[in-house]
Amino acid sequence: MFDNLSRRLSDAARNLSGQGRITESNIKDTLRQVRLALLEADVALPVVKTFLERIRERAIGEEVGKSLTPGQALVKIIHGELVALLGAAHTPIDLRAQPPVVLLLAGLQGAGKTTTAAKLAKRLIEQDKKRVMLVSVDVYRPAAILQLETLANEVGALHCASSTDDDPVAIVDRALDAARRSYADVLIIDTAGRLHLDEEMMQEVTAVHARSGARETLFVVDSMAGQDAVNAATAFDNSLPLTGIILTKVDGDAKGGVALSVREVTGKQIRFLGVGEKIAALEVFHPERMASRILGMGDVLSLVEEIESKVDKDKAEKLARKVRKGHGFDMSDLRDQLQQMSQMGGIGAMLEKLPMAGRIDPAALRQGVDERALKRQIALINAMTPAERRFPKVINGSRRKRIAAGSGLQVQDVNRLLKQFTQMEKMMKKVARGGLKSMLRGMPTGKIPPGLR
Repeated sequence: MFDNLSRRLSDAARNLSGQGRITESNIKDTLRQVRLALLEADVALPVVKTFLERIRERAIGEEVGKSLTPGQALVKIIHGELVALLGAAHTPIDLRAQPPVVLLLAGLQGAGKTTTAAKLAKRLIEQDKKRVMLVSVDVYRPAAILQLETLANEVGALHCASSTDDDPVAIVDRALDAARRSYADVLIIDTAGRLHLDEEMMQEVTAVHARSGARETLFVVDSMAGQDAVNAATAFDNSLPLTGIILTKVDGDAKGGVALSVREVTGKQIRFLGVGEKIAALEVFHPERMASRILGMGDVLSLVEEIESKVDKDKAEKLARKVRKGHGFDMSDLRDQLQQMSQMGGIGAMLEKLPMAGRIDPAALRQGVDERALKRQIALINAMTPAERRFPKVINGSRRKRIAAGSGLQVQDVNRLLKQFTQMEKMMKKVARGGLKSMLRGMPTGKIPPGLR
């Protein structure tokens, strides 16, 4: 989401190379570039002005330490101001109330409220071990009610039925009663949205909120909406006691300015990020980590947490033992690795969280990655017999044709997969013989990364 902004900020900081101290004169052009970068990212103009003024006040006269270049010193200042702009540390959903605790989602139509309601329910069920009920008061779109019911079944949540003939406030009363009878811990209300702000909409959502007694009122906003998102956030903040913001479609072609603008305009914390279409694609928003990602420093901590939560530890241990022995790695193990990578959003999602050295553009890297290749490789392995997965060397010409036909792909795809498997098998045998150091020394830097020594 922040690819262009990251690149422009890095270029701006690089202009200070060779300077011994940050001064009014040498920072002027750099701040102009920072300003352009923020405006290009759709950050609201008042936010840009306030942000740059804070950077200027901190940067002028800043002594550049021996261990830092002026550019690095500026990046450090920008990082600190970004953290302040994006808010304090993450605040978890407040569930400290008499059940059912009500969470109300509000926002414009198309922001992704219904899907976000299901994602939030899944998170509360799996991580907080809560019994969750979902209800839709969107009486204008029958599809929204049906969609929420379908998603509730998918995530294992309870569902309170509603229809287009019902009154939204009456639905809330019925849902609260149903939640109590079902001993639900949490009731999530998906409210109606419109394509634009209007008085009728705001009156309705205000009435629904008043009757529900919501503990958390979360504004769901499309990160690709640009300045419209800022206007909508202001309107909802004036009508409802918002407690937080959820940014959706962060994985899309968004410029990133919405995250900075909405937080500054409303003063409310961004609580979660919707990072994909999958029902598990909801990330906790950490201001400091997001500031690091904006400046191209990566977010390794979030990547580690995601790996810990989504990687099957038993399978990982089994694979580690095979690698140590130098044999036994087969197609079933490769399929497990591909499936786990897919569950984490694919290679592109992982690249976004890795620090990009120098001028490497993460967007360019992702464009060079075919995410569909993971699904094709999994399909090929699924088309193999158990014996073929265990002993890939038995796969001859006729077997390759059968596997290709069974997966709906070409024989060339089978050949490519088998070649990749052979290369991985050789690499693992080399690692088992203690060849990791020599492999790493063959990297472009010629050095072993400190964390792998």
